[in-house]
Amino acid sequence: MSIKTQIGELFGRRKMKAESDALKRKPQVFNLADAKSIALIFDASDKDEFELIKKYVLYLREYKKAVKAIGYFSQKEIPELTYSKMDYDFFNSKELTWYQRPQNKYVENFIQEKYDVLIDLNIHNRFPLKYIAAISNAAFKVGKYDTDEQWMYDMMIQHDTKQGLKFLLRQVDTYLQMVNKREE
Repeated sequence: MSIKTQIGELFGRRKMKAESDALKRKPQVFNLADAKSIALIFDASDKDEFELIKKYVLYLREYKKAVKAIGYFSQKEIPELTYSKMDYDFFNSKELTWYQRPQNKYVENFIQEKYDVLIDLNIHNRFPLKYIAAISNAAFKVGKYDTDEQWMYDMMIQHDTKQGLKFLLRQVDTYLQMVNKREE
């Protein structure tokens, strides 16, 4: 990472925290059964990980969930992909401010939308994705555990990057089925 990017992220962290603090968001706990809309954010740079995301989106749709996903490419160009424009949006490093905040119409719409659950699948700690998670209007935010970013999420899941995305998806799914479960 270049010095310019590091300085940008340093300023971006302050700006991100200020934007998050300004939100009038009231966290609400949703489990998988009760959630109607789910947002996913992920690093789209790895083809295999993107394939896992696509399978997870289909899995959530089987449960009749409205799912929207946004992926980040750290490259300057978004490669040609096979995907449904209804399900996925993407942005790249050219669409970042100098302090690393994502800015395009898809990102702004994604941030403003009031999803029941936002799942941050950002296992590679891409700052632009953290920015989206921090300022999203989602009612219930789920992400991997990070002591420095506990303020961002309503539920955090312990995850080691070596365990991979598949492990994180299983953990997210397990805990979203258990949390706030109604007695029958």
